[in-house]
Amino acid sequence: MNFDYNTTRNELILAEYGRNVQNMVKYIIELPDREERNKYAQAVIDLMGFLNPHLRDVADFKHKLWDHLHIISGYQIDVDSPYPKPTPEAALIKPDHIGYPQQKIRYKHYGKTVEVMIEKAKAVDEPERRAAMVQGIANFMKMAYVTWNKDSVADETILKNLRELSNGALELDENVNLAKVEFKPPVVARQSNNNNRGRQNNNKGRQNNNNNNNNRQRNNNPKQRH
Repeated sequence: MNFDYNTTRNELILAEYGRNVQNMVKYIIELPDREERNKYAQAVIDLMGFLNPHLRDVADFKHKLWDHLHIISGYQIDVDSPYPKPTPEAALIKPDHIGYPQQKIRYKHYGKTVEVMIEKAKAVDEPERRAAMVQGIANFMKMAYVTWNKDSVADETILKNLRELSNGALELDENVNLAKVEFKPPVVARQSNNNNRGRQNNNKGRQNNNNNNNNRQRNNNPKQRH
């Protein structure tokens, strides 16, 4: 008995469409009649769209399906496509590299946003507005610290970090009270309580069943009746 292993088959060009689609496209390429090729090509396009419904959310998804049809055929299929036929050279063109911003963040738990807000506050000349901005930045810093470190933090630490990040340009009074922020771990106690309640109810149900069984046995036993 001969087995057909994937390792002995031709490589799948676009694996998301499967080997059957690839074999259909190969069959269409070998058809001598152009009208017949067009008819079968449209049927394969409909099948490809059915196999990958997520492509319907892509702009010009029909255009993408026809491009994939040509790619699966190795750019050899000769049919009347409603879109320009792609070329192998176009597939080799790589998009321009998108540079990733390399920015050094002094305190990663505060993030780059805090540093940007500090620079904005330093540029404000109006005293009252500047003080309100500094107060808001300090409260945000405390919230970010507690979120990432999962621990409480003294207001003095936040004020010290604020001075360091602003190079001494922004300060708050040592006696200022920042917003109270506490780390709250994920709520799992409710589930355990519900489980305990369920166990208690099950135990009560078992006790009631045992009591009912004992009462039945007593009623059925004539000795215990007297």
